[in-house]
Amino acid sequence: MKKLDALFEQLNSIILGKPLATKLAVVCLLARGHLLIEDIPGVGKTTLAHALAKLFGLPYKRVQFTSDLLPNDIIGMTIFDMESKKFHFKKGPLFTSILLADEINRATPKTQSALLQAMEEQQVSVEGRQLPLNDPFFVIATQNPLEQSGTFPLPESQLDRFLMRLSLGYPNDEFEKKLLLGQNKQSDVSTVFSSEEVAAMVKQVEQIHASGAVVDYLQTLLARSRDCGQFINGLSPRAGLQWLRAAKALAYVEGRDSVLPDDIKLLASYTAAHRLHCNDGGDSSAALSDLVAGVEVL
Repeated sequence: MKKLDALFEQLNSIILGKPLATKLAVVCLLARGHLLIEDIPGVGKTTLAHALAKLFGLPYKRVQFTSDLLPNDIIGMTIFDMESKKFHFKKGPLFTSILLADEINRATPKTQSALLQAMEEQQVSVEGRQLPLNDPFFVIATQNPLEQSGTFPLPESQLDRFLMRLSLGYPNDEFEKKLLLGQNKQSDVSTVFSSEEVAAMVKQVEQIHASGAVVDYLQTLLARSRDCGQFINGLSPRAGLQWLRAAKALAYVEGRDSVLPDDIKLLASYTAAHRLHCNDGGDSSAALSDLVAGVEVL
């Protein structure tokens, strides 16, 4: 785990004062999930994505989502080669390991949906063929607050593809001063892991033990979200599977070989709140926190 400690040391010297957010971003990647960062511009969302790609030694591409972006701009397109007199598929930026979908909610729903199959199946359909994507394939999408102009809300089907939703927020005074003085070490990032080591860690995460009691506790939370009457729809089985995968990755990052109920509790607002909508239009994170607090560990 010394390499993971070295990774976090570098990551936290770049993203100042946000140790939990950086830990959860790494957890999301090791759990084979996708990350949605919802925040105002300028708080380090793009910097975090770029730093993760560099530290994990993975190919990285960035797509700026705009209202005129088309699905082919992401997936790629078939073009005619005048020399060979044949059609060839030119791969788009989707064919990478870490894709930063910057300001994803500035694109139209049609373009947003181009990511759906890729995020769920790790492949895309092109002219009747199934083309596999890189392994690992990790989408980090940034989203501006919906009250800002020129944004389109992400549909529920798209939100459900994201394992986690985070918000970095403003740094406190101490860390903001360090940032203004140029004391974050963004230019000094060095690769810690190879792509093969990342793949090995992902497999090790899958072997982390989750006891029957922990699974029963998680299942109780899922069932309570469906029958409590607070939400339009409760959490899906896919939400439960991703929540458990994230808990295993959190245990792995913290050097444990089994999941604790506290892992499930800690991850609730990050892995489940964005999938829920309150009947009264209230804050789903607060409602979910109350729900979790009301369920005893079995």
